[in-house]
Amino acid sequence: MEANEIARTSDITIRVALDQDRVPIKIEWSASDMHPDGKLEECKAMAIALFDKEHRDTLRIDLWTKEMQVQEMDRFIYQTLRSLSQSYLRATQNKELAEEMARFAHHFGEKTAIVSK
Repeated sequence: MEANEIARTSDITIRVALDQDRVPIKIEWSASDMHPDGKLEECKAMAIALFDKEHRDTLRIDLWTKEMQVQEMDRFIYQTLRSLSQSYLRATQNKELAEEMARFAHHFGEKTAIVSK
């Protein structure tokens, strides 16, 4: 099989229930690899970034439900920042900059009391 040949596909489904003011009250998602039967998992927040191939621009979708607490958002952002530094390292092998990103994530975690000083 060649490197660019598609071996399989997976579908990701996201369902967002909105109130009358278009504020998310429920977010559910599923991946066909995870639940072939289409069962949806509930979450309180999501952050999706897509890099547009043609326009070379990033498109973002950031949503959270009404029940998301500030402390939960702090944890969500902290974990996202940590994950982004790890993804950046894997994609670029730029250890120095990835470590700077990780240090900022740690600083954010300390400031929000997610990690102890």
